[in-house]
Amino acid sequence: MSGGIDSMCLAEKVRLDGGPFALAHCNFGLRGADSDADEALVREWAARYGVPCHVKRFETRAYAARKHISIEMAARELRYRWFGQLCREFSYDALAVAHNANDNAETLILNLLRGTGIKGLAGMQEQGFIPLREFRDIPLLRPLLGMTRADIESFAREHSLVWREDATNALSDYKRNKIRNLVFPVFKEINPSFVQTLNSDMRRFAQQLAASGQGLTEATQEAGSTARVSGSSATTESQSILPLIIAEEPWDGTLPLKQPQGMLILDADRLEGGYIIGRWESGDWIKPLGAPGRKKMQDWFTDHHIPVWEKALIPLVKSRRDPHHVLAVAGHCIDNGVKVGKSTRRILRISIKND
Repeated sequence: MSGGIDSMCLAEKVRLDGGPFALAHCNFGLRGADSDADEALVREWAARYGVPCHVKRFETRAYAARKHISIEMAARELRYRWFGQLCREFSYDALAVAHNANDNAETLILNLLRGTGIKGLAGMQEQGFIPLREFRDIPLLRPLLGMTRADIESFAREHSLVWREDATNALSDYKRNKIRNLVFPVFKEINPSFVQTLNSDMRRFAQQLAASGQGLTEATQEAGSTARVSGSSATTESQSILPLIIAEEPWDGTLPLKQPQGMLILDADRLEGGYIIGRWESGDWIKPLGAPGRKKMQDWFTDHHIPVWEKALIPLVKSRRDPHHVLAVAGHCIDNGVKVGKSTRRILRISIKND
């Protein structure tokens, strides 16, 4: 929690969800009194709501000089190593950071400028692992990745949040700031929705990566999960959270009305255009079985008391034709349009393995 608008938004969302969490604040000592004021705001927020708060001060410039790396890279290494140590010391289940859709768009442009393969084109993902070798077993969540900066500003105003602006964000001294301040305004003139467009492109690249042998291998190595597909045209995003076994088979009419525990059963013939296995993103919707009409997934999660951090962990079956149309929520429910009925001849059976 830096004290900026993104991290304040994430902290408020997690607080409203009601689950246990703690805060970690890095004081990099790069902005003098302003850095100290950021720390004071975080400590004050934590004290107000009784949330455990870890604070650490770093000699960032000295570390960067000693390692012969940039200030940006030094800060990244220092914070992720400390975050990993905190997770180990206090047995925290995961680390959540406040990257948003604008951050992801910036990352895509940086990757393109550095030179990248298809993995770099996929950008950041909602779920991964701390990017240091010694902490590769600790989940890293990005619950705000589906929100644009405008979405976050709207949430902050709605909830009367207080945050601090980092004055250096207005400067174009760093590569990311140059893209944000000089390049993106031009993109916005060309396409006012360019952030959403670039993020949609990255999701498609992620799907292509996962569909390739390389992508599936990386997903297995990084997330310790597998997706085995039999007789159907599915695409599984890299870094799936739960192992799934997917199979199409004839239906003999003996299926119980209630979905079996740990399994989703859909009418395969109603999956027109195919499907993908993905994760929640802003704009997703579902027509829940037994409920009238369409419902935004954000509202569905709220109704079912799903914490903000958990949303990034739940695999979703989505329509390939409309990637925002959720056909099934792993472990929870299916869409009314793919329910099994009297006319069903083939079913899609998705087993959710928790072992």
